[in-house]
Amino acid sequence: EQWKELSKLIKDRKLFPFFDMAYQGFASGDVARDAFAVRLFVNEGHHIALAQSYAKNMGLYGERAGAFSLVAGSKQEADTVMSQLKILVRPMYSNPPVHGARIVSEILGDAALKSVWLKDVKGMADRIISMRTQLRDGLKEEGSTRDWAHITDQIGMFCYTGMNTQQVERITKEFSIYLTKDGRISMAGVTSKNVGYLAKAMHEVTK
Repeated sequence: EQWKELSKLIKDRKLFPFFDMAYQGFASGDVARDAFAVRLFVNEGHHIALAQSYAKNMGLYGERAGAFSLVAGSKQEADTVMSQLKILVRPMYSNPPVHGARIVSEILGDAALKSVWLKDVKGMADRIISMRTQLRDGLKEEGSTRDWAHITDQIGMFCYTGMNTQQVERITKEFSIYLTKDGRISMAGVTSKNVGYLAKAMHEVTK
């Protein structure tokens, strides 16, 4: 419902929607579900820009594999936009590496490989979701009385823990747990072997 409200608001104000989809499939475990907003906007007539990365959901770090898509109103407009894009990318990188792109093309173009990939993506997403639940439950078991619901309310690879700068500095110094100063931690680095230690450390610095 909120996406539908945003769609109407953007139309009313004549804004240009730009989507950044870096973790498709890692939010819910379903690549189609994660693309809901993009498809809604296109179906409602928006001319959108979409930047996608395959670094995370295909494990292609360092290959610079992704896609940039623009929805135009006509073939003539599409040709004009493509011409301008070529002018922009020419001095930036001219010809990007093709290795990662060919891997993506091979996987998405083969029904059997795509099926395996979709299962792998769901497996990764489910593991991250499970770690969120275990971390929240672990904090409760440690005796924390704070509300940690935001850990499981959030989605994706990263989590804003709610810890402040002082707490982050303390958890790094005393427990050798490293995260950004604003309290954002990578859930992909949390495992069944270290989630208990993380919960204990977070409780110690926030109680």
